[in-house]
Amino acid sequence: MIVSVVSMPKGIARRTPVSEARERLAASRFLLVDAELPEEAPPGEQPVADLLGLEVDDLPWLGRERETARAEFLGDAAAFVVPAIEAGRVIHLHVVATDRYLVTVHRGPTGLVEGLVARLPRERPPDSVATMFLLLGEALETYRRSAVQALLEVEDLEDEMFRQREPEQLYRLARLRRTAALLHHSLLPYHQAAEEVITRRVLNRNFPEERERIAREYQRTSRLVLTEIEALQEAARRGFGTYSSLVSGEQNGVINRLAIVSTIFLPLTFVTGFFGMNFAYLSDELESRAIFWVLAVGLQVVFLAGALYVLHRTRIWRRLRDDESIDDDDD
Repeated sequence: MIVSVVSMPKGIARRTPVSEARERLAASRFLLVDAELPEEAPPGEQPVADLLGLEVDDLPWLGRERETARAEFLGDAAAFVVPAIEAGRVIHLHVVATDRYLVTVHRGPTGLVEGLVARLPRERPPDSVATMFLLLGEALETYRRSAVQALLEVEDLEDEMFRQREPEQLYRLARLRRTAALLHHSLLPYHQAAEEVITRRVLNRNFPEERERIAREYQRTSRLVLTEIEALQEAARRGFGTYSSLVSGEQNGVINRLAIVSTIFLPLTFVTGFFGMNFAYLSDELESRAIFWVLAVGLQVVFLAGALYVLHRTRIWRRLRDDESIDDDDD
């Protein structure tokens, strides 16, 4: 286990042995301790709360592998398992905050705590609880950035579809829809738990006014981030609808062209079927060459002239001509 101790609010961090971190936690009034655990828990791993000597009950889950999102108050301590996005995947940061210290535990390296430490000299939070809300806000910011980036990709894909549709775009849309589902399904349980716990705490008359303001601001940010993720999900669904509409439009264009070709050859089909019938009248009375030219060629010419006139007088002709000009421009 790698332990880093940060003097707050100066933001001066240094790595220390577990024993020194334990001593400073017992004596210091304003301290941030970050514990980095290996990616996979070794057999017989000791609980982090016992190693650091945290005087808080009900912390056997702290640092435990594959722990789900949580938000709860344990007496005078606030405990969270906060999801965040790190390099395109979801990580869970374990947080315990009291009036004297803030402890963060995570599996493997993460830039979330480093970003918080970089903000401390500028923000100068008055206590550990304010620092905790800064950290929770940083976690929400990772979700917001991922949602905004994915939303912009969906909009760019829609623009590309209207210029030229390609099967690769469907795969990219599916990947973005999966990203939206991952963001929503990982953040929603934590959002619901934190909303319930923080609301209950804020309604307590003994809750300090300054902390109430910070908690309210955090709640608003959490709701806005969840709304942006839901907007991403809606945009991904809209992208699939746009792709389906373009495919349907192309199919309708092909069907229209096939219908026009079938209409052009309809007289020939009729004449072929008519003269193919084996009746005595046809073979005796309509056997001259003049009759053939009148029925076969004359009927074809008259029908084509009428069809072209109707197409020219309707929107169908103009639509087909516009489609052909668009295809020529794309080529």
